[in-house]
Amino acid sequence: MRSFNVLSRFCHNAQNKRHEIKPGYVLEHDKGLWAAVKVNIVKPGKGGAFAQVELKNLRDGRKLNERFRSEDRVERVSLETKDQQFLYETDGMLVFMDNETFEQIELPADLLGERRPFLQDGMMAAVEYYGEEALSMRLPQKVRCKIVETEPVQKGQTAANSFKPAILDNGVRIMVPPFVGVDEDVIVHTELMEYSERA
Repeated sequence: MRSFNVLSRFCHNAQNKRHEIKPGYVLEHDKGLWAAVKVNIVKPGKGGAFAQVELKNLRDGRKLNERFRSEDRVERVSLETKDQQFLYETDGMLVFMDNETFEQIELPADLLGERRPFLQDGMMAAVEYYGEEALSMRLPQKVRCKIVETEPVQKGQTAANSFKPAILDNGVRIMVPPFVGVDEDVIVHTELMEYSERA
């Protein structure tokens, strides 16, 4: 059963509240749970507007491009978020522990994609649950890393407009300002995978 009615740019739910479909929304669709990755509202010259939505299956990682018309109904699912501690990775699975109950759960490492190196041992992460089922997780927005390789500091240059390449202690390459040197700690924005500030 679908409880959201897609109308032009908005969803209608059973209480007639209007919600714009946004990336990150989790929808129950086609007998599965899907996260909206990209949303594009199309208003053709003829006919009604529709939402072109790129979906990712939260259970098996499949991707799907779906067109929702004004008469279509979809159900938005609310996930519960719990902060859990990352313990280790084994056979492509990330093991997390609930610090209150000490229960452990596993999630596929490929959920993080290229951001996997930013997940550090002992780090707290937001694990998202649908009922008792762990579906996904989010890294902290910013993490502390050390510069292990970059060009020497250029004296007199303090402006951040001419960035230089650097390698972090987790192997990730980013661009940093010219005044940042080897062995310095920096704060990296995990979503953007970019330098944020000196630590």
